[in-house]
Amino acid sequence: MTTPTQSATARATTAPGNVADRAVKRRRVLDILDTAGRDSLLLTSNTALTWYLDGSRVHISLAGDPIAALLVDRSGDHLVTFNNEAGRMAAEELPTGVSLDTVPWHGQLHAAAAALAVDGDPLVEATVTTELRAARQQLLPAETARYHELSVDAAQAMTDVLAAATPQTTEFQLVSQLAARIVSVGAEPLVLLCNGSSRSDFRHPLATHAPIGRRAMAVVCARRNGLVANVTRWVAFDAGTPQELDAEARIAAVEADIFRATVPGARLNQVFTEIQQAYARHGFGADQWTLHHQGGPAGYAGRDPRVTAEAADSIVLNQPFTWNPSGPGVKIEDTVLLTDSGLRVLTADERWPTTDVDGRRRPLTLRP
Repeated sequence: MTTPTQSATARATTAPGNVADRAVKRRRVLDILDTAGRDSLLLTSNTALTWYLDGSRVHISLAGDPIAALLVDRSGDHLVTFNNEAGRMAAEELPTGVSLDTVPWHGQLHAAAAALAVDGDPLVEATVTTELRAARQQLLPAETARYHELSVDAAQAMTDVLAAATPQTTEFQLVSQLAARIVSVGAEPLVLLCNGSSRSDFRHPLATHAPIGRRAMAVVCARRNGLVANVTRWVAFDAGTPQELDAEARIAAVEADIFRATVPGARLNQVFTEIQQAYARHGFGADQWTLHHQGGPAGYAGRDPRVTAEAADSIVLNQPFTWNPSGPGVKIEDTVLLTDSGLRVLTADERWPTTDVDGRRRPLTLRP
C-alpha cells in the first residue's frame, strides 16, 4: 500500500511544466509585449521565472539570486544559465519548448540573456511588475492541483509535528522537525517560526532554545514548484485561559470579515479598509493592523503583494490568498483559493480540530 508520505514524495518529484498551462502563460506575456509595443521581455526574478516556467527550480541558495534568466520573444522562450548549472537545468528543470544557452559561471547572466533579443534591448521585468503580477493572479488547472497538494502536505506536517510536541520541546526542535517534514515531501521551508509561552509577544518569532512551555505558535511557508503555501497553527497543553479563548474567537471573527470582503472585482485596498475596521469591530483596537502585515494574494510569492492602502489590484476568480490577522498572543493563517463557490481552504488536514466560523471550518488550538 502507498503511504501518504510516499504519495506526496511521488507528486513532489514530478517534472514541472504543464504544456497547456504554459501556453496560456506565454499568451499572457505576449499580451504584455503587445500593450507595450515591444518584441521581447527579460524575466530575472524568482517569482516571475518559476511562474512562467511553471515550477522549474531556478535557485541554488534560497537567499541568493536566480541562477537563470529568460528572454521571452515572439520566436520563443530562451533560458540562459551558468555553465555549471546547465546539466541539471537541462535534465530536470527545462520545460518542453524552451531553448537553453549558457554563460561562464563568472559571466554576466542578465547581459547574456538580453543579448539574445533581436535589438539587444528587451523590456526589463521591473518596468512591467504590475502587469506580470496580474498575469499570474489567476491560477491555471495544473498549478491549482499542485498548490492544493503542497498546501495539504504543509498542513499535515503541522499536525504531525505539533501533535507529538510536549512542553519540554524546544522551539528549535519543533521547527527542525517541521523542516524535515517539509523537505521530505520535496518542498523548501522558506519561513519557519515558533514562539513558546515565554515569547508570545513576538509576531515574527525566529526560534530559540527555549522550551515551548504551555502554549506555542508555529508558522511554515513552504515552496514547491515555485508555489508557496503559508500556514500558522497553535498547540497548548492546558485548557487555556478565558482571555486566550476569547481572543482566539475574536481573531477568527476578524478573519471571517476579511474572507467576506475577498470577492471578485474588489480591490485590495478595499479589503485593507475592511481589515482595519474588523480589528476595531472585534475589540482589538483601531491600531492593531499597524503591528504586523495583514497578508494578501499568495501563489508564486509569499504575498503577491502584501495588502496596503496603495495596493489597487482587483481580485479575480481562482486567485490564492493568505490573510494573517493577528493580535496579542493570537494569529490565524491559512492559504485559500477564491473559487466560483467562494473561498476554499487549501492548507487543511481533517485531523486538526476545527470549529464553525461563518459557515467555514477554521482551526482551533490543538490540545494533544
